[in-house]
Amino acid sequence: MSDFDALEEWAAGLLARLAPAERGRLMRAVGSEIRQRQSQRIANQKAPDGSAYAPRKPMPKGLRARAGQIRRRGMFAKLRTSRFLKATATNDEISIGFAGRGATIARVHQYGQRRTTRRGQTVVTPARVLIGLNDQDREFVADTLLKHIAGGV
Repeated sequence: MSDFDALEEWAAGLLARLAPAERGRLMRAVGSEIRQRQSQRIANQKAPDGSAYAPRKPMPKGLRARAGQIRRRGMFAKLRTSRFLKATATNDEISIGFAGRGATIARVHQYGQRRTTRRGQTVVTPARVLIGLNDQDREFVADTLLKHIAGGV
């Protein structure tokens, strides 16, 4: 059973009570908030369980350390923007994930895959979980749903 299955089973009965248009509005609101939370967590370089991302490997010294080297800022600065990190919602589901070329980059980091560069070198990327629900996200979804059902939203 995945992270989402237990939450989905619990919410299905409550969501069935809502009209389709109302359910769609609720789904869009929850989806955009969860997307923002994921983006903030990625900016803080944290996995859903609260652990820090594996650090980048150090840049080599010598000739490659001169002009033109990559600036070392936080990882995934562009990847967490709304251009790449998308939240879509229908009356029945919420989907949060990466789009375009960003999806390929995110997949490599999410699962820690091996890839081969153009020069034929094999690069092993450590797993850095980008998308996932933590306890606070689950509580947010449950609280928002209950507030909406009770008429508080």
